[in-house]
Amino acid sequence: MATNWTPESWKQYEARQMPDYPDAAALANATGELGHYPPLVFAGEARALTADLARVAEGKAFLLQGGDCAESFAEFHPNNIRDTFRVILQMAVVLTYASKLPIVKVGRMAGQFAKPRSAPTEELGGVSLPSYRGDIVNDIAFETEARQPDPQRLIKAYNQSAATLNLLRAFAQGGYANLHQVHAWTLDFMGRSPWAQQYSQVAERIGDALDFMAACGINPETVPQLNGTSFFTSHEALLLPYEQALTRQDSLTGGWYDTSAHFLWIGDRTRFEGSAHVEYLRGIGNPIGLKCGPSLDPDVLLRLLDTLDPGREPGRITLITRYGHDQIEKHLPALVRAVKREGRPVVWSCDPMHGNVVKAANGYKTRPFDRILAEVRGFFAVHRAEGTHGGGIHAEMTGQNVTECTGGAIAITEQSLADRYHTHCDPRLNAGQSIELAFLLAEMLNQEMREREKDAA
Repeated sequence: MATNWTPESWKQYEARQMPDYPDAAALANATGELGHYPPLVFAGEARALTADLARVAEGKAFLLQGGDCAESFAEFHPNNIRDTFRVILQMAVVLTYASKLPIVKVGRMAGQFAKPRSAPTEELGGVSLPSYRGDIVNDIAFETEARQPDPQRLIKAYNQSAATLNLLRAFAQGGYANLHQVHAWTLDFMGRSPWAQQYSQVAERIGDALDFMAACGINPETVPQLNGTSFFTSHEALLLPYEQALTRQDSLTGGWYDTSAHFLWIGDRTRFEGSAHVEYLRGIGNPIGLKCGPSLDPDVLLRLLDTLDPGREPGRITLITRYGHDQIEKHLPALVRAVKREGRPVVWSCDPMHGNVVKAANGYKTRPFDRILAEVRGFFAVHRAEGTHGGGIHAEMTGQNVTECTGGAIAITEQSLADRYHTHCDPRLNAGQSIELAFLLAEMLNQEMREREKDAA
């Protein structure tokens, strides 16, 4: 356990990206109420994820982390949860079939409500208001009252997260994730994608294999793993009063865990030395992520790792790189060499989304699919060159039929962005683009494995 740490010791450090609540008493009442609520996840589940991530760090599994840029209260609907879950299942099937590796599935779901912003205020028509910081803090409507941070939103976020988790657990363990349903996971609008046919072919081969196994007496009744899957949740640990309120001491080990999610990460804007967010996360037993961008110096990263993972526990740390398609091969090698030199057992995961945001001619923020793919290729190229391995992908995506990222096989154009642009924050891959990414990623993983086998020979 971390020394000289308590769930509120973060208050002695610099806390950036935190809203200024006008009513401190109302905030205290809301967090006090949350402190009496049941945990959303359990310490044992977090430890299970750490063990899975340790296998990823060894190159024996692959991490697939994906979901909404920012969950919203308005779009809370079981169909939306189901559709994103099943796209993640489809991506995992493609990756497992191609790579022959277990896929560790982690959703950006059931808690991804808070968002960092580049400025504390926004201006529109000469009016300046507090920035929208996610539905857990304030409302996206550009109105004075809507933009005031409201502590009651913490309670609503908890309740929505609890309901989302309840449905995800039912999907994961109640038969929906049964591999015999692999054909049924395809979304209706996927028919337009040429990758839908490839997915159908993979599903056919899996079905043939399952039929053969069933003839041999291997079925969901004899092998429960065929009937369900492990699925974990994650979000950026940004709103520390909320995270603190859901911090619990494990009755089995005595360690502290953040029970708001299985996996928490520190963002690029809050991972500086002396950060309140670093102080908070160093004391919890959950596996944690650290976003790594162009401004991160290798020596600073090593000092952060000393703080966050002094015991060098395999699976504890996931380094999520976010550079941009034209910067990753310039900046990432120095970090990889430093971490490799120190013998740190980390998971390297690629976030190809955040460094590739551009503004279209019609004013919409978008992410070109070719740039996303180029960053993923650059990520694997660096690890090949450095003798390490890329262990994961971290994507902002949705099961909804949105038009937010340009390109891909369906060829969304800048002109068609306005058709179904629904995001509350940043543009997301739609289901078709997500499956396409999975197939292209599978090709890269196969290449990685061939290179590894060649080196071993």
